[in-house]
Amino acid sequence: MSYEPRTYRARIDVPGLVTFEVVYAETDLQISATRDLSVRSETLVRGLRAELEAYVSANPRFAESHVPVEVGAGAPALAREMADAARIAGVGPMASVAGAFAEAVARGLAGESAEVIVENGGDLFIIGSHDRTVLLWAGDSPLSGEVALIVSAAMQPVAVCTSSAKVGPSLSYGSAHAVTIMAENGALADAAASAVGNVVHGPDDIPIGLERAKSIPGVLGAVIIADDRIGATGLARLAPVQRG
Repeated sequence: MSYEPRTYRARIDVPGLVTFEVVYAETDLQISATRDLSVRSETLVRGLRAELEAYVSANPRFAESHVPVEVGAGAPALAREMADAARIAGVGPMASVAGAFAEAVARGLAGESAEVIVENGGDLFIIGSHDRTVLLWAGDSPLSGEVALIVSAAMQPVAVCTSSAKVGPSLSYGSAHAVTIMAENGALADAAASAVGNVVHGPDDIPIGLERAKSIPGVLGAVIIADDRIGATGLARLAPVQRG
């Protein structure tokens, strides 16, 4: 799998928080917290990866399947969460891995920082008491970087995960520039973003995608960008990006 530089991170600005990156193996996180917790974050990442990699090594179908896979009671917590999300959304377990990692790291840091934002390849998990503005990045769509999602403090903790057929390594059977899902659970938000993205093949499919999002239990809101069109449902509140 080829690596794509996280160029969108140049536009990230979280006033009042310390922002740092944690890179270990294929995991590349940007984290904002009340202080530099990079050492603690890397420890969390190493532990999570070790558990998941050991499980995948013994159960390769978990990583290979594009449909839900049952896991046993002895599977690590992260694998169980991914499998549950995959079953609800109707996709393979690995469709939820980035969102699951983002949540696990954020919750692991929450005891040391009241405000935590973990970004993992465009998938976010946000914990705190301040409203946040999430920029929607959608590749070469004219709407890319022009629209933001408002995440109120009342919704947090919350996951905001994005799947794209145009940007990054996400596997998609559709052609959406961006499908962004809000959910309380990171694995579910990520899996749902993939499931919705699979049914959007062009701008005319945006209504179909929004209906698919609403049909997935646990989804709080959804935004779909295809070419120069956008649609939203649920608790997704959009705002134009203000240029200073």
